[in-house]
Amino acid sequence: SSRRPESMWRGVQRIVRRFASSSEGSARSKVTAMSLMRMKRKGERVAMVTCYDYPSASHVAASDVDVALVGDSLGMVALGYETTVSVTLDEMLHHCKAVRRGLQGAHQLLVCDLPFGSYETSPEDAMRAASRALKEGGADAVKVEGGRRMARTVRRLVEDAGIATMGHVGLTPQSISTLGGFRAQGRTAVKARAIVDDALALQDAG
Repeated sequence: SSRRPESMWRGVQRIVRRFASSSEGSARSKVTAMSLMRMKRKGERVAMVTCYDYPSASHVAASDVDVALVGDSLGMVALGYETTVSVTLDEMLHHCKAVRRGLQGAHQLLVCDLPFGSYETSPEDAMRAASRALKEGGADAVKVEGGRRMARTVRRLVEDAGIATMGHVGLTPQSISTLGGFRAQGRTAVKARAIVDDALALQDAG
């Protein structure tokens, strides 16, 4: 429809204005989980990018992007693995520390992916891995894959350990062996509803 291009163009203009104001040196306060929630309530868009090293993080630091994610996709992009499953927690921490140095003094919230095998077995394992991400990697928050099945773990991370946690639903690369490849998810009404339910479960968990 003719309204969709106009709406998209207005969105682009808003993003350009945000980046322009950032390049002019306007200071921003540190982005936190609470400030992201305020943005959501106000209907403001949240910008997040993935970076894996000091140079890319330095570019992000100079922008008005809200969240920087050190994703386990670094295994495929930077380390040459076939999937993200091979990525270890130590590798994630190595890259997260580099990104933290690139973001030194910047406003972005730094999120570290917890890699496959570091958190699924129990909430206790998740808490140990997440604690390392914050203490050693310099992350502000962690990200885990899975919806309703991870709700108990997310609740423990948020309520018991006080660790801000981001959920990841839909196409979850760490589950590639059961998904049968990188395929679009939620392509039927039932499966789409399941993804929504997963998201709501994580929201309720904190």
